[in-house]
Amino acid sequence: MENEPDHENVEQSLCAKTTEEELNKSFNIEASLSKFSYIDLDKELEFKNDLIDDKEFDIPQVDTPPTLESILNETDDEDESFVLEDPTLLNIDTIDSHSYDTSSVASSDSGDRTNLKRKKKLPDTFSLHGSVMRHSLLKGISAQIVSAADKVDAGLPTAIAVSSLIAVGTSHGLALIFDQNQALRLCLGSTSVGGQYGAISALSINNDCSRLLCGFAKGQITMWDLASGKLLRSITDAHPPGTAILHIKFTDDPTLAICNDSGGSVFELTFKRVMGVRTCESRCLFSGSKGEVCCIEPLHSKPELKDHPITQFSLLAMASLTKILVIGLKPSLKVWMTFPYGRMDPSSVPLLAWHFVAVHNCVNPMLAFCRGDVVHFLLVKRDESGAIHVTKQKHLHLYYDLINFTWINSRTVVLLDSVEKLHVIDRQTQEELETVEISEVQLVYNSSHFKSLATGGNVSQALALVGEKACYQSISSYGGQIFYLGTKSVYVMMLRSWRERVDHLLKQDCLTEALALAWSFHEGKAKAVVGLSGDASKRKAVVADRMVEILFHYADRALKKCPDQGKIQVMEQHFQVVLMCWENRLYDAMIYVYNRGMNEFISPMEKLFRVIAPPLNAGKTLTDEQVVMGNKLLVYISCCLAGRAYPLGDIPEDLVPLVKNQVFEFLIRLHSSEASPEEEIYPYVRTLLHFDTREFLNVLALTFEDFKNDKQAVEYQQRIVDILLKVMVENSDFTPSQVGCLFTFLARQLAKPDNTLFVNRTLFDQVLEFLCSPDDDSRHSERQQVLLELLQAGGIVQFEESRLIRMAEKAEFYQICEFMYEREHQYDKIIDCYLRDPLREEEVFNYIHNILSIPGHSAEEKQSVWQKAMDHIEELVSLKPCKAAELVATHFSEQIEAVIKKLQNQVLLFKFLRSLLDPREGIHVNQELLQISPCITEQFIELLCQFNPDQVIETLQVLECYRLEETIQITQKYQLHEVTAYLLEKKGDIHGAFLIMLKRLQSKLQEITHQEENTKEDSSLKDVEDTMVETIALCQRNSHNLNQQQREALWFPLLEAMMAPQKLSSSAAPHLHAEALKSLTMQVLNSMAAFIALPSILQRILQDPVYGKGKLGEIQGLILGMLDTFNYETLLETTTSLLNQDLHWSLCNLRASVTRGLNPKQDYCSICLQQYKRRQEMADEIIVFSCGHLYHSFCLQNKECTIEIEGQTRWTCYKCRSSNKVGKLSENSSEIKKGRITPSQVKMSPSCHPSKSDPAVKKATSEPVLDPQQIQAFDQLCHLYRASSRLALLTELSQNRSSESYRPFSSSQSGPAFNSIFQNENFQLQLIPPPVTED
Repeated sequence: MENEPDHENVEQSLCAKTTEEELNKSFNIEASLSKFSYIDLDKELEFKNDLIDDKEFDIPQVDTPPTLESILNETDDEDESFVLEDPTLLNIDTIDSHSYDTSSVASSDSGDRTNLKRKKKLPDTFSLHGSVMRHSLLKGISAQIVSAADKVDAGLPTAIAVSSLIAVGTSHGLALIFDQNQALRLCLGSTSVGGQYGAISALSINNDCSRLLCGFAKGQITMWDLASGKLLRSITDAHPPGTAILHIKFTDDPTLAICNDSGGSVFELTFKRVMGVRTCESRCLFSGSKGEVCCIEPLHSKPELKDHPITQFSLLAMASLTKILVIGLKPSLKVWMTFPYGRMDPSSVPLLAWHFVAVHNCVNPMLAFCRGDVVHFLLVKRDESGAIHVTKQKHLHLYYDLINFTWINSRTVVLLDSVEKLHVIDRQTQEELETVEISEVQLVYNSSHFKSLATGGNVSQALALVGEKACYQSISSYGGQIFYLGTKSVYVMMLRSWRERVDHLLKQDCLTEALALAWSFHEGKAKAVVGLSGDASKRKAVVADRMVEILFHYADRALKKCPDQGKIQVMEQHFQVVLMCWENRLYDAMIYVYNRGMNEFISPMEKLFRVIAPPLNAGKTLTDEQVVMGNKLLVYISCCLAGRAYPLGDIPEDLVPLVKNQVFEFLIRLHSSEASPEEEIYPYVRTLLHFDTREFLNVLALTFEDFKNDKQAVEYQQRIVDILLKVMVENSDFTPSQVGCLFTFLARQLAKPDNTLFVNRTLFDQVLEFLCSPDDDSRHSERQQVLLELLQAGGIVQFEESRLIRMAEKAEFYQICEFMYEREHQYDKIIDCYLRDPLREEEVFNYIHNILSIPGHSAEEKQSVWQKAMDHIEELVSLKPCKAAELVATHFSEQIEAVIKKLQNQVLLFKFLRSLLDPREGIHVNQELLQISPCITEQFIELLCQFNPDQVIETLQVLECYRLEETIQITQKYQLHEVTAYLLEKKGDIHGAFLIMLKRLQSKLQEITHQEENTKEDSSLKDVEDTMVETIALCQRNSHNLNQQQREALWFPLLEAMMAPQKLSSSAAPHLHAEALKSLTMQVLNSMAAFIALPSILQRILQDPVYGKGKLGEIQGLILGMLDTFNYETLLETTTSLLNQDLHWSLCNLRASVTRGLNPKQDYCSICLQQYKRRQEMADEIIVFSCGHLYHSFCLQNKECTIEIEGQTRWTCYKCRSSNKVGKLSENSSEIKKGRITPSQVKMSPSCHPSKSDPAVKKATSEPVLDPQQIQAFDQLCHLYRASSRLALLTELSQNRSSESYRPFSSSQSGPAFNSIFQNENFQLQLIPPPVTED
């Protein structure tokens, strides 16, 4: 027996495919539907932190202080933020374009007399929130419902269910299925069946939209395949007969559904498929005899929340006429909560609704339930122990009775009262955002089903009274949308996006309200926000852009009343706006009002000039605000001259020429309108040049590009140029950089092919004199850079080149000289420019390298450059020795000797050769390609001995091309004994190197021997130790390659040298460093013991005449130390010998034990009881185990007597394994527990008799881990010992020496193998003497 979905995958995939095709035809439904995932909830939790403001904690003033009762009744609600959803389920083209505008005023009575007893009405907040909901008629579905009623006698609509499809049930038993384009896809059922079953009273679609459940007024239930339209099940015995189906609900498990009948009972339906036959099993969850249930709601989770821990319980909420129950259907039926209503109107409708919300950084389901005018919220959590806890949250008091409750997202709920008016509520603040009148929907009620009129009306009066206002099956929500089923239509309601809400107010000309609503979005205080995503800064930026658009819209409307009409009141309004903008520093707005409102383009420039001109003329530094105004002025002038409006758009085409002329005339005015007698001429041009010369000239350059080549344009250009020259050249208050910018601008204009400007060439000469003035050393680099830009812009044609070079050399403008020499291809002179310029002298190496490497230069040019470099080689080496060496090695490696001859300075020569030869200097040249002669290397070594003798050995270790004899002579010349010893050792003269080191050591020892006692211990002892360590290292490196006599020739003189100072000092008056010398002597003895036999060392010491005459006490410490070392080495050698002998003997016996032949107990298979020679025609092998059992391999395979170890198949004995399973565990078991197969089992062909000497036996390889047969053999081996094993003795010794806490075996183990052998009274330690070593 298997669950149904496993057998219906084909049908479901067909449905999914068909649905996907339909979705692709219209639009992507997944993008349009709200996805309330963990990610969205995390964002929601992040948003709430951003929404907190300090102002939120200020205590506001209130008109009416709260009462004590109201304070005590308040409870802390959870912190939440916006759920960003903008769902659109249906195709926009088929929605009624005349969307119903919602009401802005909430009615407190609405004709219902019971409302007079309600609480005070919630305040009207439409002015703040605008229209929150969009109300639309689904014309396509509505028309087809009416058409079906007329043409096929479908009857009136009775129920609706919505998923990615829309299902509508009718009173004649038909189910109409529509897709998201409102096209009719399926018509399920028939009127004949409807006559038998009655009206459809309930509908439900499963999660993947593949199945539809229909409940009927006479109690039957049908299941349909939504992909093929086939009837899958017709269920007639799920609940007691004679009762209508009030609710039918799929759970998240597609094989499980819940139904509720008019008898008040609740049943669980389990769908199964056995042998291809679909069945349904029913189980009663709640009997109506205990209290009639009239509403059920299973907890549904989105796919993103399918792994939530609460979903494993499959929770179901049920509302009876007296209480609420929450039960878990899985893993077993369990009641988790009951909650009584308390006082309520018996005619009110019980309501239930689940939704996942984020509370305290956790996502959990919340159940909302109500009956009457109070909505309770219960938070359901699962603790660590697996139990479910229900926490009551702040409840919502209303002033009307509810007949429907719907979550639209985790923060916003939509309520329907008993007079068919919708209320949109923000759950956290309990603020009513909007009310909507939906009486035109003509909502369908389920009263007839609750009264069970189709089966004779056999229901209780209480249930019939509740059913008067029941509309459970007429309202369905999906993806943030709510669908309402009317008698002839279907309506859909959804939250407007934040842009929609603002635009809705703009369409109604409520500009102030639209701006206030946008500001609430900007500040994060709005409710039911849809369409704003990202972090707080990003949301604010998006809303701010929209607010700017609203302001522009407002300004456009205001400026439509132009002052040209002559009304003084209108002009006053504009001047007030200008004044307000100026006071609030809204300069863009001020310019916009002048331009668009009054067609005035000059006044904004005058106002800005009045601010920035005085400080510039006085030579003061501008403030940040004034700099901003100056930049805006430049941009504004550029826009006006280019025909563009500021800050956006374009100037009307008919005004462009007029605006350009006005701006030009304004800029070139001789004096300002309010000029003082001291004002200089052309104040506006002068101010802009002082503010930012380069940017103002760029504005003029762009303007000149746009000018047409007509007479007026040429006149304007020439006039501007003349004014610029007059202002800047005739005044000394402009910097060289500013003057250079002007002439660079002029040079660019003069270099144009269609140039019509005229500039006196004498002015360029004056500028050259000004920039190259040798009397003024200030702004040297600035002057040079300005002149270089002028030349590069084309100004070189205005100068005489020879005069320009002379003046540049005189002014030390080396970059100018380089520019000119580059034009004349005099590359060698450019080297002089680099070397003379302190800022760029290090760049000369790259320049020379580029000239010599890059193709395009002639051989003569390269030769001249190299010759110039050779002339300045000493300067180059002193500047950067590494760069100079790399340059020589790269381009002229064959001329190294010539370079060396030119370097007369020995220090520079040493630096050059070190950079060239020492690879540690980082020069990037292949040393093999240099082919440097040994003479040069030896010359470098000699210089190294002079200037840096400490680095000679390290350098010699990395150098290659030098001769040993000549180098030894050099080091002997400078008396570098360590270096000489190193070279002699490298040459192979070990004894000569040793004698040099020994001589140094003796001289150091002689120094400290004659040291007076009152002399402080200085570095002389450290020198002795260092020299001795180097000498020992020399002996150790070479002793391996010497015979015994040669070794003694090295080590004994060293030992004699170290002991000599101790001979001279008497025991009565020991030397100052006697203890230190003894320690060093002991170090020599320890080092030589590895190469010289200890008896030889003792014999040599005792042969000494000094110690041979009774002075052994002075070297007692040395001798005892040697004896300790000898004892340790003897013990180590003896122990090693013992271990090797025991291990060898043990392994030999173990090998003989485990490789012996096997003797089968019988000649037949222990499984099939047939002789092993049966079935010779088959390639069947015989398996023999060490326990004596024999099997056919085929029989063992059938009994699954194989195990997989490390990817290989191994056999196990069937009988022994069976005996182990029943508890008869023995050491002879052949079951393999660890490792691979061992030689205790063999294979043979069936044609051979199993015997010990059978040559066909195949043996497997042994592993370190032993099986039980091998363990038994090893135990037998251990019993062969007459006494305790020496291996065991050593093991026990090592264990006793270790810490008491460490034991390789647990304390529970006992027996002779684990008892200490030292506790045996007959224990005797018998050791053999160490083996005699042969010389």
